[in-house]
Formats: sequence, C-alpha cells, structure tokens
Amino acid sequence: MKKPLLEKISSKPNSRTPIWIMRQAGRYLPEYREVRSKFSNFIDFCLTPEAAVEVTLQPLKRFPLDAAIIFSDILLIPKALGMNVEFSPSHGPKLEAIKSLRDIKKITKPNEAIFEKVGQAIKLVKKELTSDFKDKTLIGFAGAPFTIAAYMIEGGGSKEFAKVKQFFIENPNEFSELLNIIVQATIEYLKVQVKSGAEVIKIFDSWAGIVPNNEFQNMVVKPIERIVNAVKAEFPVVPFIVFARNAGSNLRYFKSKTNIDAYAIDQYNDLTWAFKALTKNERAPVLQGNMDNTLLAYGNRKQIVECAHKILDKAHDKSLIFNLGHGILPETPIDNMKCLVETVVGYEHERGKKEHS
Repeated sequence: MKKPLLEKISSKPNSRTPIWIMRQAGRYLPEYREVRSKFSNFIDFCLTPEAAVEVTLQPLKRFPLDAAIIFSDILLIPKALGMNVEFSPSHGPKLEAIKSLRDIKKITKPNEAIFEKVGQAIKLVKKELTSDFKDKTLIGFAGAPFTIAAYMIEGGGSKEFAKVKQFFIENPNEFSELLNIIVQATIEYLKVQVKSGAEVIKIFDSWAGIVPNNEFQNMVVKPIERIVNAVKAEFPVVPFIVFARNAGSNLRYFKSKTNIDAYAIDQYNDLTWAFKALTKNERAPVLQGNMDNTLLAYGNRKQIVECAHKILDKAHDKSLIFNLGHGILPETPIDNMKCLVETVVGYEHERGKKEHS
C-alpha cells in the first residue's frame, strides 16, 4: 500500500501532495474534549496509552488525512528528566525553573518508563493503522533542545522569554550543558519512538524565533542535527521534519549537507522564497506548510479555498506536504477543517486527471 506522505518526503516523482495538520488531535474536536475531560492531569492523559491512541486516531476517522501524529507533549522530556511539570487550564505549562548550574546538576537520567509509555501508544496506533488506515503514515515527535531549555529556564511559556535570554548570555557554558543533556535524552526518546513504529519524526522548535542570528547555528541548528544524525545512525531510512517557528531567514543555516528531509514553514515565510533558500544537495527540499491557522479558524469557505489553492499553485512541480503554519486553533470550526482537507484532496485529484488526459 502506497503512503502519500512517505512518497512525498522521499521525493518520489508524480506523488500527490499529502495533507496532515499540526495539532489535528485537539480541542476543536468534541470527541477529543470528551476524552480529555476524564483526566484532571494533562501529563497523565498523555501517558495513558489507550487514551493517547483514541485521540490520535480521532481526526483520521473524520477527515481523509494522510498521517496520524502520536498524541503526546514536548514537555515529557523535562518530566522524564525529573522536573515537576504541571498544566494549568488558564496559564498553560508550569515547571520548576532552572536558575543556575546547581539546578542543572539536579537533573536526573531520563526516566525510561515515560518514554516507554509513549512507545506503547505508538505500537497500539501502528496496529490500528495497519488494520484500518493502511495508507496513513505514523508521525512521532519531540521538542527541539532550545525550546525545551527555554521552558525549563522560564518555568513555563512566555511572551518575551527574558529569563532564558539572560541565562544564555550570562551563563553560556551552563546553557550549553543543559542543551547537551536535552539532546541526549531526546535521542533516546526518539529511538524508542522509531523502534515502536513511528515512520517519520518531527522536531518542533517552537521558540527558535527568539534566538539571535549570531547564535542560531549553535543553539538551534547544531543540537537538532546532532539528534537527527544520532537517530539516523541506527535508523537511516526514517525521515525527519524540522519546524523552526518564526526563524525567518535564519532557516538558511540548515541549508548545508544535512540529514533533515523536510522543513516546516510557518505562515510568515513565503514558500517561493523557502524553495529557493533551502536548496540542499542541489535539489529543492521537501517543504511543509504553510496556511495561516487563524484563517482556518475564522475565515469563510471562499477564503480557505483561495488560500489553499495559492499555496498549492506555488508548490506546483515541487515537493510540498500541506499543513498549517502552526497548530490548529481550538476555535476552528470542524466544517472549516473539512473544507480545507477536501480542497487539497480535490485539487490533487484534478491535477492527476489533467496529467493523465
């Protein structure tokens, strides 16, 4: 059975444009909210394999998407490293903030039981896909080292990330040590995911956009490439998608000889520029993106169709995985999501008919 996402990411000629959506299993779905309501603790929700499997599969039962992404959270890495991680409905994630080298020294070796819970969920999802969704690709993921470090130092999310900026300026060696710890834990975590059945891995660097230009290679590119290279040393055929949100022109630093197979482009970058700027190995890379998630949430059918067509037209004869520029918003109407998926699938169907006429 052909899997459109795997075909596209391996640059097979004439493969159609696949579609999946970041946070496709989430609060915009009533069936997700029903499962979520059974757990007072979000981490417990993520680490209950049966629940994770159920919500991972929910969007595939509604929409003709080309991939399932395992339901989890990027902050399982700090949790596995011994940090207290909590989620507040009104304030998001809360962690015990790292303030010094002494705090870094308190970090433990990764709790493998946490990684294995995610691995168990992946195995169960893979079994379901093999039975009922044979052409769907299973995506595993992790947060990028810089983003995880930012959460660990800030003690949660932030608009300015002033604490992490101050920390890496005043304590460069300690910050580097923290990144190294996260890199090693993430390598171990992703190997568990691949062994369990993940067919593609995505790395989310949600806060890459706050990294200054002169530090981008050291704080963003090199840690991610270390992870990719280490996992591919054992699993060479597993593709990697990297999402460096708000990185803008700094994405060019990923250009030179890399094992990264695809770059997710947010809605603030132009795909035409990205195809030109991110050329690797003398060929256009596979890109993923980049429809505005707010347009999907608040736009009408006409606007959604026009935007999707513009993106697909720009990617004509190039390699694109259709997605949003960031995660789907909880306010997104299900009908808007349905419209988008049907538009992309219909566009590709019409293109296929023209090519064979």
